Amino acid sequence: MQVLLGVIYSWSIFRGPLATLHGWSKAQTIAPYRYSLLTFAAGMIVAGFWQDRKGPRLVASVGGLLLAAGCLLASQMSGTVEGLVFSYGVVAALGVGFAYVTPIATCIKWFPDKRGMIVGLAVMGFGVGPLLFGPLLEALIGKDPARLGETIPRTFQVLAAMFFVGVIGAAQFYKVPPPGWKPAGWAGPAAKSGAGADLAPSQALGTWQFYLLWVVYFLGTSVGLTAIGEATPLLQEMAKSSAAMTAGAALGVMSVFNGLGRLGWGSVSDRFGRKVALFGMCAASITACMGILRQANGFGMLLAGLCLVAFAYGGYLALMPSLTADFFGPKNVGANYGLLFTAWGICGFVVPGYFAAIMDRARAAGDLAGGYSEVYWKLAVLALIGAAAAAALKAPRRSPE
Repeated sequence: MQVLLGVIYSWSIFRGPLATLHGWSKAQTIAPYRYSLLTFAAGMIVAGFWQDRKGPRLVASVGGLLLAAGCLLASQMSGTVEGLVFSYGVVAALGVGFAYVTPIATCIKWFPDKRGMIVGLAVMGFGVGPLLFGPLLEALIGKDPARLGETIPRTFQVLAAMFFVGVIGAAQFYKVPPPGWKPAGWAGPAAKSGAGADLAPSQALGTWQFYLLWVVYFLGTSVGLTAIGEATPLLQEMAKSSAAMTAGAALGVMSVFNGLGRLGWGSVSDRFGRKVALFGMCAASITACMGILRQANGFGMLLAGLCLVAFAYGGYLALMPSLTADFFGPKNVGANYGLLFTAWGICGFVVPGYFAAIMDRARAAGDLAGGYSEVYWKLAVLALIGAAAAAALKAPRRSPE
């Protein structure tokens, strides 16, 4: 299911063909993607509350239905920006949000002793989704400009069929363990003055830990989403003077590191602690931005830096659900993580736009190198602030009301 939901990361494949077909600007072709990130996060909130009450099977099935319906609508509304924003950026993305949270919440309840690893394994599929959809979408859309008016709608129709069968089909296997269930031989976490108690969303929102987690999430994903978002034009430019690989192949390599980061950092957090993993991710981001990307003068060095950023970024998608369950308990993890996930959604909508404006000013001044240098040192500062915020994290010490 998560591999299929990872289609949301593959929107860039549509941007060039849409610009060729309709003459749209970069701002117009990116609009459906920006709104999809915001709607995805909003859908997570609704689905989180709903699946905690009605179970994951129903909510994931509705998510698959919405995702398929959104793509079907996009096949009929792909001629306007507004049509794609509504169909793909709202309806389909709402379906992604509904379906995305259900395996995370379900896995946490089945594997309370290995939360970091199991969430990392679950969301790894989401990160590597572009490996499947990148080549598939390129093949379906094709390279003949004269046929784009036919192939783009047909591509959305193929996606609709895939999601209807794949996402709804996978949802039928979901169920939660009985109340009080624990793995054989596992005694559960030690009691610490109420730490780890099951808190309702209203109670979680009443703790300072929730807001500090939100800040850590926002800062950590700011680095990843911005650096990865700026990767495409850089990779395409570098690829012109290097026969190593195409920009599309390089993005596929980055998606592998994104996925491996989810499993790797999640497993590290189970073994050595969540804070150790968070500090490691922040250190990796700082090293990538200051030690590699600001100094990159070739395709290989650039790709190495971006892969390290993607590896660090992937860890946040594994650790934050685990920390949510650690701090506020597993019972309401769907709703609580849905609320926390707004940090990712708001970041994706706002922060890359700020750094894109820096790059626009740099292009106007004829100083692209200076623009990228400014972007990467500011991202490194955000990672450093994130590490300082992570150092103050500790589980709430309270009992449920």
